[in-house]
Amino acid sequence: MRERKRPRPRRPVAAPVAPEPARSPRRTFLLAGGVAAIAAATAAAGIVILRSRPNVPQGATIAVAQPTFVGAESCKSCHAREYDLWQRSDHALAMLPADSTTVRGNFDNAVFTRGGVTSTFFQRDGRYFVHTDGPDGALDEFEIAYTFGVDPLQQYLIPFANGRYQALSVAWDTRPAAAGGQRWFHLYPNEEIGHRDVLHWTGQLQNWNYMCGDCHSTNLQENYVLATDLFAPTWTDVNVACEACHGPGSRHVEWAESGRVTNDAFHGFTFALADTSGSEWVLAEGDSIARRTRPLALRAELESCAPCHARRSTVWGEVQIGRALEQTYRAALLDDPLYHADGQIRDEVYEYGSFLQSRMYQEGVTCSDCHEPHAARLRFDGNALCSQCHLATKYDTPQHHFHPMNTESSQCVSCHMPRQMYMVVDGRRDHGFRIPRPDLSEKLGTPNACNQCHTDRTPGWAEDAIAQWAGANRRQGWHWSEAIDAGRYWKVDAAAQLVRAIQDSGTPAIVRATALGLLPAYVSPASFPAVEASLRDSDCLVRRAAAAALASIDAAQRARLGAPLLEDPFRSVRFDALSSLLDVPRQEFTTAQLVALDRVTQEYRDAQTQLADRVESHLNLGTVDARLGRLDLAEAAYRTALRLQPMFIPAYINLADLYRAQGREDQVIATLQEATKRDPEAAEAYAAMGLSFVRQKRLREALPLLAKAAELRRDTPRHAYVYGVALAEAGELQRALEVLQDAHVRQPAHRDILAALATYSQDAGDRQAAAAWARKLVALSPGDPGARQLLQSLEASMP
Repeated sequence: MRERKRPRPRRPVAAPVAPEPARSPRRTFLLAGGVAAIAAATAAAGIVILRSRPNVPQGATIAVAQPTFVGAESCKSCHAREYDLWQRSDHALAMLPADSTTVRGNFDNAVFTRGGVTSTFFQRDGRYFVHTDGPDGALDEFEIAYTFGVDPLQQYLIPFANGRYQALSVAWDTRPAAAGGQRWFHLYPNEEIGHRDVLHWTGQLQNWNYMCGDCHSTNLQENYVLATDLFAPTWTDVNVACEACHGPGSRHVEWAESGRVTNDAFHGFTFALADTSGSEWVLAEGDSIARRTRPLALRAELESCAPCHARRSTVWGEVQIGRALEQTYRAALLDDPLYHADGQIRDEVYEYGSFLQSRMYQEGVTCSDCHEPHAARLRFDGNALCSQCHLATKYDTPQHHFHPMNTESSQCVSCHMPRQMYMVVDGRRDHGFRIPRPDLSEKLGTPNACNQCHTDRTPGWAEDAIAQWAGANRRQGWHWSEAIDAGRYWKVDAAAQLVRAIQDSGTPAIVRATALGLLPAYVSPASFPAVEASLRDSDCLVRRAAAAALASIDAAQRARLGAPLLEDPFRSVRFDALSSLLDVPRQEFTTAQLVALDRVTQEYRDAQTQLADRVESHLNLGTVDARLGRLDLAEAAYRTALRLQPMFIPAYINLADLYRAQGREDQVIATLQEATKRDPEAAEAYAAMGLSFVRQKRLREALPLLAKAAELRRDTPRHAYVYGVALAEAGELQRALEVLQDAHVRQPAHRDILAALATYSQDAGDRQAAAAWARKLVALSPGDPGARQLLQSLEASMP
């Protein structure tokens, strides 16, 4: 299992959702409708889409009759060396039956107490047990079925009668005692987690079937039955074995046993795991860094590692090993709070998204250049690993790293791959291979490797030290992180910064895609061409983000620009295009486009059906049906989601919005009250409930709810905007201005807030202030006639 922050699945299934409308002046100047207009226009909340990936030829898979899995033992006789290396690897130890050879924890009546719960670990008749709090909060006895992982910690899986396996949140620290290990510890030491919390070890977010099994076992088949909510899981190998990377091996075994010479380049496998270009690393005379002799032909190796080494969501349940990642998954972009603005790891994101940002990836480095794939260990220790390609006489010297030799500070990874701790004791290195930029720490508040060691010093001190060492050769100037930061925090130059990052061909594709994901909040005639051009980008990450960004424009344009992406070779792109096109009137499409639209809609439904054990799939189905006007089916889907996971707040939000569309305001309130009872910090639920009261003309009852939403999510400007508009309509004009001014300080580029400040300052009799706010709005949207008209009317009314 993986460390979680608050209730959020590790890999939520991405949905075609109804996104918040773009912050366009067109919508801004509907302010005359006030909070009632906002309440009437509220759309279904949906769920967050996670994004990312590189450009990989689709031809990595060869169409042949379906092979089958045969298990690792079938590989041993021909591949004894690789099999031996694998048996000692973390992959082989990813999950095993609990017995005296696999259990590392102290089960000699060891006691661990936390949060008023005392857990006791003991053995009986050669079996392993824990006495701890169960799903009802009462202490009970549970048998350990499997070990889960081995270094630097080991978790334990407990079976339940419904076919589920749950991962205990009290884990064993397998590090040596001298390093602080050989102890029981809790994976969430700073959170109070009761038995009703989805993060409790008996909850869905600690469920092996739902969260973990596909990456810790080989050929896992969940065999889930929705009607009974039961699993009957099976696998070929209980751990991560040969076929988890190479794909099903029956035809390869047939090829090997036949002894026949054939022209099968893949020897019975369905794809080539190794690159077939013949490219080699060569250090040319006079150079200090090795280069590939030719570009890689395939990225199949990286694509095979990525599903379990990426923060990603699932878009297709039938996994086909060797296919490009985005056929089956949607990898996360550099979104907040997953990554810092400069792409450094923050939440638990694994390695893939960082690697896609790196110069190493761009130059053709693959996972196995550094990691021996069968032993799952580094090929060399220390700086010798980097010296494979980087000349040691230049880079492994104090003249380069400016630290004493043979110290931790002189290690390449200390500066270029800083480590972040996850799961309390698991240190993982950032695979972005970035050059430390303390100057960006000063500008953006991002971390840097220098100050991670020199914690008593400032980023300014670190920047001065680098300037003294490297002088004019140090990295300076604009960096794409400034665009991501501006987009995240509504800075005045956000639109220009984001467009700059998108249009810079030297910027990594995952960064350009991230910038495209932020741009719809600032879309305008000046910035939209960046979206339109990205629809034809060679990288599917960029196309996917551009497809999603189309939701910010009018229906006719969406149909014209987005329909071609329904034929995109990558499933994740097709699904994001569907998200933007689903509620476009059908008369906007040609006959051929309608065929494609219906085909992808069915493909999307099939995907959700395959993933029926995931609550997000039922939310997704409900969202599709709601957008198509099939309200009964949508309601049933949302209720199925809540049956499976009563704490799943997005389903309450969407269900309430469904009732809103039918005018059933009493059921809106009841549904949202249940949501806030389940999660007292569900800001979206308070906001939706407040808007329901507004629609019922119960403004005084709405205000405290809108205020609570704005306070809980100060990073979401729409909540503050709606609260400010409601205050003004309630006659509390000065308080409205205070709320909106406070929000403007946090999000200076939010156009709705600026328009409201201009309007309400005028209402308060302060025309000069109103004109000043309007000038800021025009500066953000110089080509918008509505903004200019507002400013001109204000200036004309001034003495």
